[in-house]
Amino acid sequence: MQKVFRIGQIVPSSNTTMETEIPAMLTARQQIRPERFTFHSSRMRMKKVVKEELAAMDAESDRCAVELSDARVDVLGYACLVAIMAMGHGYHRKSEQRLKAHTTENGGDAPVITSAGALVDALKVIGAKRIAVVAPYMKPLTELVVDYIRNEGYEVVDYRALEIPDNLEVGRHDPAKLPGIVAQMNIADVDAIVLSACVQMPSLPAVAKVEAMTGKPVITAAIATTYAMLRALDLEPVVPGAGALLSGAY
Repeated sequence: MQKVFRIGQIVPSSNTTMETEIPAMLTARQQIRPERFTFHSSRMRMKKVVKEELAAMDAESDRCAVELSDARVDVLGYACLVAIMAMGHGYHRKSEQRLKAHTTENGGDAPVITSAGALVDALKVIGAKRIAVVAPYMKPLTELVVDYIRNEGYEVVDYRALEIPDNLEVGRHDPAKLPGIVAQMNIADVDAIVLSACVQMPSLPAVAKVEAMTGKPVITAAIATTYAMLRALDLEPVVPGAGALLSGAY
């Protein structure tokens, strides 16, 4: 009998991308590996990507973790990178610990990962020290994200803030524009490119093109989260067409 894993995601109420990109990657994996996946979400209210709404939204993550543990999911992903990074340096560790305590208390003990933690860990996995970052947020929030990443020990050589305040609009940003954005950035000396430091900005269709164009490994918040989920489930972190991190090299 094929093993079926239940993937749980805590998502902002206006998020539409993580529930498309993560299932797309894990469905692609099903073509080359025997494991099967089902997908389950719980939502926290958020419409505008501003610090106040993000803090209020993060407070709802406890409820979401308990709801998902009612479904006995096998792994939980907190699918909002900026909400975690806006709460202060290293907050992903506190969040993961707290949410896991809630699921354990509810009898649904499962690993909890955050997209923020997954991204900083993924950079370590590929051995990147110097990176370039693309983010959809307004400049102050983008700087906060860059500062968080720097505090984890990485040098952010260049970054772009696309300044899209409405989270629904972030989800509608055309990924075909990303290669052109990267082409204007200072990437000559970077070890890797973070093509989307946001779980809501679609990027998966552009990853292969940007890797081919630059010769650099490209990761995104969604790709890093998928890698972390597979590792947490003790499955081989390999997905066709999802960039260097999920190529099987790591």
